[in-house]
Amino acid sequence: MAMIELIYPYDVAPVVPAPTADTFAVESASGEYFPVVEPSGFVVGRSAREYCHSGAKPLHPVIHIHIVDRYGRIYLQKRSMRKEIQPGKWDTAVGGHVSYGESILEAVYREASEELGFTEFHPIHIETYEFESSIEREMVSVFAAIGSYDLHPDLDEVDEGRWWDIADVDAAMGKDILTPNFESEFKMIRHSLLALL
Repeated sequence: MAMIELIYPYDVAPVVPAPTADTFAVESASGEYFPVVEPSGFVVGRSAREYCHSGAKPLHPVIHIHIVDRYGRIYLQKRSMRKEIQPGKWDTAVGGHVSYGESILEAVYREASEELGFTEFHPIHIETYEFESSIEREMVSVFAAIGSYDLHPDLDEVDEGRWWDIADVDAAMGKDILTPNFESEFKMIRHSLLALL
């Protein structure tokens, strides 16, 4: 699917779920709000991180960046053991939520800078797809960055990062080493990603 741009309403979008006479709006303990979108990218609301991951499953945008060097190796990050979801497993080099008010590309550069100190690159859009788990539903925009980069993982966010040969990624598939999300996404984009080399 082609890259989807987020289309924000003229005024600030309403909080989802809307408060009623019997309930209050779900407040964000972290202060983070994500856009709630239609599959077209039209923003219809904003929700607290906690609500987006509560099982209510409002569709919200995230970004993933796969970094591949000129030797055909892919950079993966090992998720922190403090993470709620898939702690200690290897995952996409960069992944994160789009904050309310951001464009997709703004989120790409912000997340890359926060997670890897990575700012000097040209993101190439590979795919946009919907992903649904037991607790959330995401509109995932997948990008690639190709080149030899000096990456510095934020060790508050991840335990480590390293370059993997594609043969090593293939050998780790289905062995509870990689996140299920990375495995399914890598299978989907593998040929498009490696065709960029």
